[in-house]
Amino acid sequence: MRTRKWTLDEQAGFLKRTGELLQRGYPLSEAIESLAYHLPDYRKAAISDSLNDLKEGHPFYRVLTNLKFNPTLIGYVYFAEQHGGLAEAFIDGSAIMERRSKEISSLRKILYYPLFLMSATSILFFFVQHTLLPRFTSLFSSMDLDTNFFTEAVMLAGTLFPIFAVLFLALAAASLLYYSFRFRHLPQLDQKRRLAMLPAAGPLIRLFYTQYFTAQLGYLLGGGLSVSEALLLFQRNPQQPFYSELGESLKIRLRTGEKLDDILSGFAFFQEDLCQIIRHGERNGKLGQELRFYSIHCMEAFEQKVTAGLKIVQPVLFSLIGALVISMYLAVMLPMFHLLNGL
Repeated sequence: MRTRKWTLDEQAGFLKRTGELLQRGYPLSEAIESLAYHLPDYRKAAISDSLNDLKEGHPFYRVLTNLKFNPTLIGYVYFAEQHGGLAEAFIDGSAIMERRSKEISSLRKILYYPLFLMSATSILFFFVQHTLLPRFTSLFSSMDLDTNFFTEAVMLAGTLFPIFAVLFLALAAASLLYYSFRFRHLPQLDQKRRLAMLPAAGPLIRLFYTQYFTAQLGYLLGGGLSVSEALLLFQRNPQQPFYSELGESLKIRLRTGEKLDDILSGFAFFQEDLCQIIRHGERNGKLGQELRFYSIHCMEAFEQKVTAGLKIVQPVLFSLIGALVISMYLAVMLPMFHLLNGL
């Protein structure tokens, strides 16, 4: 029987409860075994297999990989198993994923109704533009009357819409081809550099990668590892190719004598002020704490930008729909008033 995929909320909830039990002194296997009693029946078989894997000595991050958990959550578990702060990292990672799940859910709720209205309006627009307006235009021509502005606007929109649709499809096809034959074959660092240069998404991408990197590096340094040892763990991370490549690149450049803050300042996918945080943490001897505090700041900034964007998207969509509906209404009603005045 096919295993049902874990939702993001289920993954975050499972990891959060695991972290809470670890804080109470449970060993990892006992914590998971206790949680299994509270899971639906269709999850228990997978959890049983996971417990067997743990007892055989498999690391927990590999167990979650087999369960097809989100790579970001798996990354939190991977690094937590290296620095030893399992409970805290599990709870922090699950909290971040819960926030992300809520943001995705909010975006869906905001877009569902406008998209439904847009679909219904498009059908109505097609009917008005192809059925009613041609008849009014023909009638106006026979009576030697000028068409009004709104009728011309709706007809112009009907003419331009197929052009924009074709351009959009062509752009989508070109983007897909570029991704398939060029982008996906680039090194991970080059991919992220290019993504960070996108006009609208770039700031969010920089905050996302900066938050995750500083959180994990802060955990590792707080666990007593040196920067070099921490970067080696990044390099050995099998589940996240980008961070593995990043760790390797940083280690190579550190060996040549470059400073960490100078290296990071050259990466376009990180926040510009990250290098200042690194310098400040190295000066006061609390680099791990500074990085973790900064990761919280990045997460809050990320959420603020997403919330601000969502507040803009819905009014813009409603405004476009409203303008189109009013134009169609006036395009139909004004010709009728002209005809009545001509009687």
